[in-house]
Amino acid sequence: IERDIRSEITEKAQEGAITVFGKNLTQLLMQPPMEGRTVLGWDPAFRTGCKLAVVDPTGKVLDTVVVYPTAPQCKVEQAKKTVHDMIKKYNVSVISVGNGTACRESEQVITELIREIPEQVAYVIVNEAGASVYSASKLATEEFPEFDVGQRSAASIARRLQDPLAELVKIDPKSIGVGQYQHDVDQSKLKKSLDQTVENCVNLVGVNLNTASSHLLTYISGLGPQLAQNIVNYRAENGAFSSRKELMKVPRMGAKAFEQCAGFLRIPDAKNPLDNTAVHPESYHIVEQMAKDLGCSVAELIADKELRLKIQPERYLSPTVGMPTLKDILQELEKPGRDPRGPIKVFEFDKNVRTIDDLRIGMELPGIVSNITNFGAFVDIGIKENGLIHLSQLAQKYVSDPNEIVSIHQQVRVKILGVDTE
Repeated sequence: IERDIRSEITEKAQEGAITVFGKNLTQLLMQPPMEGRTVLGWDPAFRTGCKLAVVDPTGKVLDTVVVYPTAPQCKVEQAKKTVHDMIKKYNVSVISVGNGTACRESEQVITELIREIPEQVAYVIVNEAGASVYSASKLATEEFPEFDVGQRSAASIARRLQDPLAELVKIDPKSIGVGQYQHDVDQSKLKKSLDQTVENCVNLVGVNLNTASSHLLTYISGLGPQLAQNIVNYRAENGAFSSRKELMKVPRMGAKAFEQCAGFLRIPDAKNPLDNTAVHPESYHIVEQMAKDLGCSVAELIADKELRLKIQPERYLSPTVGMPTLKDILQELEKPGRDPRGPIKVFEFDKNVRTIDDLRIGMELPGIVSNITNFGAFVDIGIKENGLIHLSQLAQKYVSDPNEIVSIHQQVRVKILGVDTE
């Protein structure tokens, strides 16, 4: 009986831990992207120097360099000059700094530099969990064969800011550093749950067909590794896709696979505006009919709310198209191709807090929720150690699930209640 009960409780606990991990991973993958910006990725370090990589808006690495502004070399002025030259040359508008070792020292150099130069540059501190795992992986070696581990890591930190989802899917979710007890639970169940989570997120957001890596494409419904690679190869040979129909020319793309995947693949500047929406190609004729009945083009229908209000969905019902489909189509026309992830907020830690010794009880500080567990939430306040907000301190009421109160990467204000240095 004891063994029975124990295994039953263990199973429950495992399911609980896997659920927590799934929720956290969803929040992490659904962080807002910073699109259309050239980003300088900064992987901070002491002895080996800070690795920098400039990445253009499509995720292509333009340049990499190593600077030594931190101890023991402390070549601050030289580093500032190098960074300023890169900002000028590539028109960088934002610096993405990894939050690992030497992050606060690097931040100090960056803030000084931003004050001294005429260019408008912002900086954002990014969670670099898993960047080192990625940079040593087979995938990174294939992607950047000529780079060393540090350069790959800097490129990954830059891309995490541009599109967290596209970058984080390349890393084994267990290495991302959210969740609890992930190494103690049934690994195959955990993997299944996490793969499902990643797939749901990727399909919810949709993927830009002209910039997505083959790895990201494998998570799209209907595409396996081989087909995803074929799409990337076709794109490399024939240039960017101009319409979803062109997908049919990709080797081994059958009608069934096309039907499953097309609605999740977006083409931002396509001739047909519906190619940048979640409307499925087999429903295009419905939208075209709606536009025709109103005497306008599809583009005008998408742009004009007044026109959309005149649509009577019941007129378009047919044996194959029901009301739910029509509602989905109308909803998508309201916000064509809009990213469900929302805009990004810039964040800064308190300048006066650099190590645990700077903390005083009663201080109020800005922080970022870095992990959520069943017993509370961990918050990064810009020092090496994360603070814990216990479940009982999260709200002025009884809390059974921390996810009801906070979410991963949420920006919060915290009050220091106790510091136990040892």
